[in-house]
Amino acid sequence: MTLLIIADDLSGAADCAIAFASAGLSTVVTLDASHDTGDASVIAIDTDTRRLSEAQAADSTLLAYQTLLKPGQRLYKKIDSTLRGNWAAEVAALQPQAGLAIVAPAFPATGRTTLQGKVLVNGQPLETTDTWKLEHADRPADIDVLLAGAGLRTARLTLESLRGDSQALAAHIAEVANSDVQALIVDAQNTEDLQILAAITTQSSEPLFWVGSGGLAREIAALPERLANAAQRPAFAREKHAPTLVLVGSLSAVSERQCAMLKERAAIGELVVPPAVLRQGMAHPDWAGWEIRIGESLRRGDDLLLRIGRDEAFDPAEGARLSTLLAALVRPHFGHVGGLVATGGETARAMLAAVGIGSLQLLCEIEAGVAFGRPISTRDGYQPGVVTKAGAFGTDHALYAAWLHMNNAVEPEEYSSGSVPNPAQQGKKS
Repeated sequence: MTLLIIADDLSGAADCAIAFASAGLSTVVTLDASHDTGDASVIAIDTDTRRLSEAQAADSTLLAYQTLLKPGQRLYKKIDSTLRGNWAAEVAALQPQAGLAIVAPAFPATGRTTLQGKVLVNGQPLETTDTWKLEHADRPADIDVLLAGAGLRTARLTLESLRGDSQALAAHIAEVANSDVQALIVDAQNTEDLQILAAITTQSSEPLFWVGSGGLAREIAALPERLANAAQRPAFAREKHAPTLVLVGSLSAVSERQCAMLKERAAIGELVVPPAVLRQGMAHPDWAGWEIRIGESLRRGDDLLLRIGRDEAFDPAEGARLSTLLAALVRPHFGHVGGLVATGGETARAMLAAVGIGSLQLLCEIEAGVAFGRPISTRDGYQPGVVTKAGAFGTDHALYAAWLHMNNAVEPEEYSSGSVPNPAQQGKKS
């Protein structure tokens, strides 16, 4: 299979694409359609459109499709499992050229399911969650309403139809694809539902494309012909004493818990940059001091957890700008970094763009949604290992698992038995 994945942020692109890398397919994530992707079977592009206007997002998505799609290549439009961003407008832009949109945002392994065309998060309606209220308090969390608002005619595939006779299901999807319906919304409550959908739609000869989170992508990648070429997780080789930089731009409660476990268990220092410093940039009187502190830590070879703080003036819309300025603080010292762990798609993109890393060859998945890769090309020829993770995603263990991977370390048995060893004795760099 050859596949083009179009995502609206970097961590989402990597989260979706890593399933195919883990299945043995050469997989590249790129920040721009002009960057080198080699002869990769799977190409995922981050269009960075989540905070653009709907019209801008649609135009950028369609341009990426027209620029990158190769003959015989299939399309997967990666969307956030909690419907963030301009995904409906982007799907509407792609549909006239790509065919029927198979819309299945469910990711049951992370608690996201779809029932009667509505997203549930751990069994609760999406619109009741803090994530939705923070960014979309004035919008409905209804897939059909959002797609209809973008001008698409929709139909719904119920659980009963999905779980019924496979030949009847294939015939039904073909019938829908040849009707005036432009988007088919699929209910899914468990992994088996997505497995059925993946198997039927990959075999279909009708013009269609997938619209989903990392959940459906994993089931497409895990089809039997893909499993035969499963890749082994490569070891991460790095320069001795080169530090790991864990860069956290996300302010979600999930990230807070992940940072807490990382600090508890790892030999890592922490710096929290006040947002006021980042808002003013180099004009702030403390800017130079923060740059010096970051540089001193990395030059000593100390692993560093670097975070954006939060204050009463916090606005979710300023996330990209704060991430860009955080990357600017790190940029002069990035040559000392042996491995980068970046959580929050905007944060990861800002850091890679700041140091001229345009694309990543994905190599393995550390845990679900936590992707590891290496730069294909860089401005200065420097190619540290890179881990990306969505901010409000993953287990509490995710950042610590990434830190262990970067340090070629194995989690101590003491943690599973309940006692807590001295962090200074853990994760010695090879």
